[in-house]
Amino acid sequence: MTEQLTHFIDGARTQGTSGNFQDVFNPATGESHSQVPLASAAEVAAAIASAKAAFPAWSAKAPAKRAAVLFKYRDLLISHSDEIAQLVSKEHGKTLDDVKGELARGIEVVEFACGIPHLLKGEFSESVASSVDTHSFRQAVGVVAGITPFNFPTMVPMWMFPVALACGNTFILKPSERDPSSVLRIIELLHEAGLPKGVLNLVNGGKEAVDEILTNPDVKAISFVGSTAVGEYIYSEGCKHGKRVQALCGAKNHMVVMPDADMDKAVDALMGAAYGSAGERCMAISVAVAVGDKTADALIEKLSPKVQALKVAPYTDPSAEMGPVVTKESKERIEGYIQSGVDQGAKLVVDGRGLSLQGYENGYFVGGTLFDNVTTEMDIYKDEIFGPVLAVVRTDEYETALQMVNDHEYGNGTAIFTRDGDAARDFTSRVQAGMVGVNVPIPVPVAYHSSGGWKRSLFGDHDIHGMEGVRFYTKLKAITSRWPSGIKEGAEFNFKAGKDH
Repeated sequence: MTEQLTHFIDGARTQGTSGNFQDVFNPATGESHSQVPLASAAEVAAAIASAKAAFPAWSAKAPAKRAAVLFKYRDLLISHSDEIAQLVSKEHGKTLDDVKGELARGIEVVEFACGIPHLLKGEFSESVASSVDTHSFRQAVGVVAGITPFNFPTMVPMWMFPVALACGNTFILKPSERDPSSVLRIIELLHEAGLPKGVLNLVNGGKEAVDEILTNPDVKAISFVGSTAVGEYIYSEGCKHGKRVQALCGAKNHMVVMPDADMDKAVDALMGAAYGSAGERCMAISVAVAVGDKTADALIEKLSPKVQALKVAPYTDPSAEMGPVVTKESKERIEGYIQSGVDQGAKLVVDGRGLSLQGYENGYFVGGTLFDNVTTEMDIYKDEIFGPVLAVVRTDEYETALQMVNDHEYGNGTAIFTRDGDAARDFTSRVQAGMVGVNVPIPVPVAYHSSGGWKRSLFGDHDIHGMEGVRFYTKLKAITSRWPSGIKEGAEFNFKAGKDH
């Protein structure tokens, strides 16, 4: 019998009532193993109402008490990491090592949020005028929501809700319906850690669920990670309905390889950055810009055998280096881009199409693919493929390479590999991208810094997690007060124990 997954509303797993369901597949086998309910607008509204009812008590709780729940949650995530990894791999397809890396980065944000008492401190100015002082502090926004993608089903939600909850907000999470089991489990663990009911609710669904989040007046802020087309819609519609919105969107990340780069390290970096998680990462390197033909020749010579030798297998194979892509439609789209690259004149060095594994013939496998002599007019250069396809572009000089990065519509992340400090400093200063690596291929900052792109990779004014996350999920309040000077005779100064919130 097919397993029926649930929502999580008001502190408990909740059966869907809309009558609409979507199959959840194992990408390695192509078989459906469960169904996820797609929430109606009424079900989403019920989750929002639960969050609204829980907000006064949760926001009034002392920050240290909120953080105490997250401390317990961190320990539960670590102790259940193997269980969570299995759930992700079964529905996403990525290897267990990839999932454990994803979980580690999500747990970093939980650890960051545990320090919230310090991060919510305000500022104080004494005597801004005669007997007048000014101080400021941050307060929670209210009910906030997160809409998250399939490619990091646990990490991306944890970029959002730990910070939001630590700041005193209540939260509505709408995860991807392609791989929903792991995020349902991590929400359940947070309630095991002591989170009160209603503070965090999970609703699965499609556009109907999203539109209720966008239009419901009780939702005050929305975080999104996903494609640019959807992100732009969420940003424009959310802002139109008076909400603050941060939408982290598409990418086409370039890695510039200079003639003086350590070629072995550059190649190893590209193998992980281009083919890890089957290229289904918004920070994947999908374009390598080689400065000089000698650089490009050396890069291709060293890359080609490694890409051909890449071990593609289901996550159950401990030797797997790359798993399948997430859906049959993704596989077909990626293979279509590979054919487009051939048709438009790129040199196909390694072709990942036609991969069939014994016993997994119906799986959504695409092998590592490598192109040379790619130009900026080609679709494989311009579009985000979101698959294991690396395009090598040749250029004669550094300035042209830099201009390529700056001219692209996306500006999520980029990297340069070089031994030249002048080149690295110039690149980091002038490049138009939000996250920059120097001899680091995937420069996503650690949790106590913030992550986000430029140009059409980000809509909104705030990056995610770190202090930018705290600013997004809080409102600044400034108080200016005057007290008459002098102390009244007979005044009592007693400290009485108050209620511990």
